[in-house]
Order: sequence, then C-alpha cells, then structure tokens
Amino acid sequence: MSSTPSPDLHESEAARLPDAVRHALAVTRRGCSELLVESDWIAKLQRSQASGKPLRIKLGLDPTAPDIHLGHTVVLNKLRQLQDLGHTVIFLIGDFTSRIGDPSGRNTTRPPLTIEQIQANAQTYYAQASMVLDPQRTEIRYNSEWSEALGADGMIRLAARYTLARLLEREDFTQRFRAGIPIAMHELLYPLMQGYDSVALQSDLELGGTDQKFNLLVGRDLQKEYGQEPQCILTMPLLEGLDGVDKMSKSKGNYIGIQEAPASMYAKLLSINDTLMWRYFELLSFRPLEEIERLRAEVEAGRNPKDAKVLLAREIVTRFHDAAAADAAQADFELRARGGVPEDIAEMRMSLPEGGLALPAALKQAGLVPSTAEALRMLEQRGVRVDGTVAEDRNLRLQAGTYVLQVGKRKFARVVLGA
Repeated sequence: MSSTPSPDLHESEAARLPDAVRHALAVTRRGCSELLVESDWIAKLQRSQASGKPLRIKLGLDPTAPDIHLGHTVVLNKLRQLQDLGHTVIFLIGDFTSRIGDPSGRNTTRPPLTIEQIQANAQTYYAQASMVLDPQRTEIRYNSEWSEALGADGMIRLAARYTLARLLEREDFTQRFRAGIPIAMHELLYPLMQGYDSVALQSDLELGGTDQKFNLLVGRDLQKEYGQEPQCILTMPLLEGLDGVDKMSKSKGNYIGIQEAPASMYAKLLSINDTLMWRYFELLSFRPLEEIERLRAEVEAGRNPKDAKVLLAREIVTRFHDAAAADAAQADFELRARGGVPEDIAEMRMSLPEGGLALPAALKQAGLVPSTAEALRMLEQRGVRVDGTVAEDRNLRLQAGTYVLQVGKRKFARVVLGA
C-alpha cells in the first residue's frame, strides 16, 4: 500500500500550533487507534481555520442489520465530536456496497443482502444514528447515487486504477488465498467501491474501525488517482462486547442496543467486569480524560469499582434516554439486587393443560430461558424463584392462578394461568 503513516507530531511541535488547531488535534486523537497521516490532517485543520471553510468528514456504514449498538457508537461519537468543531459530517449509507458484502475480517464469502433487506435496515439506521449525531448538521448520502451511475464501462475504468497484487495485500484476502479458500470476484470490488465513495464525496477525513484500515487507504489512493487531495484516515478501536472477549455483535449476543430499555441497558453495563469497565469509559464516556484517570486512581486505591460502573451506566442511559430514565433504571437494579420484584414486569397469559403447566415449560414460554434444558439447568443451580421462593422441585406443575417467575437476579415475568 502506497499510503504510509508519518510519525506523530512531537509535543513541542504541537505546542506551537494555534490553540484551535491544537484543540482539534487533541479531539481527533482521543481514543483513536491511528491517525494517518497526522501531518496532513494538521495541514487540513490549519487551512480550514484560515479559510473558515469546514472540512468534509465521512463515515460509511452498510445497513447489514436493523439495529445500532454501543459498539457502533464508538465511531459515531468521534464523528459527533468533529461535527461539534464545525466540520461537515457525511453519514453515508452503503445501500450499493451492501449488495456486495464487506469481506473485512472474514474467512468465507459474505452472502449479499437483497435490496429489500437493505432498504428495511436503512430506514432505521439514520434515525438511530441521529441519537448521537446532530441531524441538523449532518449530510446523509447513499452510495447508490454514484455507484449505479458508473455502469459496466465505469466499473471497468475504476478497476483499471488498482491492481490485484495490491488488493491481495489485505490480510484476510492473503490468508484465504494461501489456504485455498475461495475469494469471489465481487469481493474484490468492495474495497474499490468503498474507496470510490471518497472520490465522489471529496472527503478530507474518513473514519472507520480498525478492521476497515485497508479499505480506507484504498480511498486515499483512489483520490490521488483522480487528482484529488488524499483524505486522512482515522481508525477507531473495536469495542469488546459484554463478555470482554469478542467484539460487540448482535449475532454473538454480547451487545447493548442503543434503543434498549433503560433498565436493560443499565443492568448490562453493571454486569461488565472491572477491567473492561475502563475500556468502556475510554471509548464511550464523554467525561474529561482527567476525570476518568482520577476515578481510576480512586478505584485502585480501594474505592468500590461498582461506584464507577454506576457513573458510566447512568451517563450512557441518560444519553440515549434521559436522567429520569437513569434514575428509574438504577432504582430498578438496586431493587432486584435486594431480591425485590419490579413493578413494571411483563404479564402474560398461558393456557393451562390438564394436570398443570410444568415449571420448565412455563419459564420457556415466558421468555425467561431459551430452552427447557436451560430451565432445568437453572433449577439445578437454584436460580429459579416462584413468588419469591427458590424452586427446588424440577417437576413442579403450576396450577390455575397468577405467579411471579424469576430466573437469576434480573429476569422476571408475571404469568396468569387459567381463566
């Protein structure tokens, strides 16, 4: 790849920059993995300040799923911070590239989505992103605008500006090629099409996760090919999910959706381990870094880590709901922790079979466990309560009446059996 990073600006050099540029550079750097090429970005910031013309900052997301989770907001938060500096934010929905399927980090071909799936997902994407971005200052675009207009002739001309050898420098392509794992021809088009987005939008800076670095650099190189000033690249870390191992993903079940109920969002944030908590502070919190470091020092000196998690959970719930919702979520969590029963638990009616409804079946029907086997496992571990009492009889059959069922500390359901 021809685009190579320059060394970070020395602190003494940064100190000589105008205050506004130095502040913008600090905002850009916070929490990022890489800024390529930093000297180019500083030059763009200086030019923007001198001319009063905002820079064009691009983020492209393929609507491969209908929901946005906290992992997505790592890069959205950075976009908002740059937006607040006065620059133009372009929220690009990859309705064309979604049809190809991003092969980044995959060892198998990703099945392309249908147009119907893409349209359905795109309907909710921007609405959810607007919970982080300022919609009044956001330019929303769809890459089908220029990608479809290319046609076969334009696609061939675009492909002529890049080589197969450079595409095979991508780690996932290289690994699959060496292992004899098929690489479909349409997958090779994806980095080119994402890169061409930067040409079409004349972006000054493109953001993405660390797994997008190759694709972002392709955009930089294609801009040079088309006679444009190359964009800078800002990669953001991939946020680990609740398990602290894999990146946050709905498919892995380790995610927190930004539209989740406040109580669920709060409880999930309280469940993360003490080490992962600081990673979430770094990538999700808007608190000043000095305040976070002071809080970390207090925890290391003996303060209860839960105090810090409460601050984090309240901040996130307030951001996506409001302060009153954060208060209610905290009260609900503390009530459950003391063994109390929340007031707003779901109520459902179930048919009553002859002889009564087996408790494991009731737990499954209530959505408290994914399977009867899991219900039996929780019963064996004394993790099930019926009306506040630990259920010890796995063969218990519920008769007509109303019951409060509980699995673990936080899952409740009110079940009405019979008439």
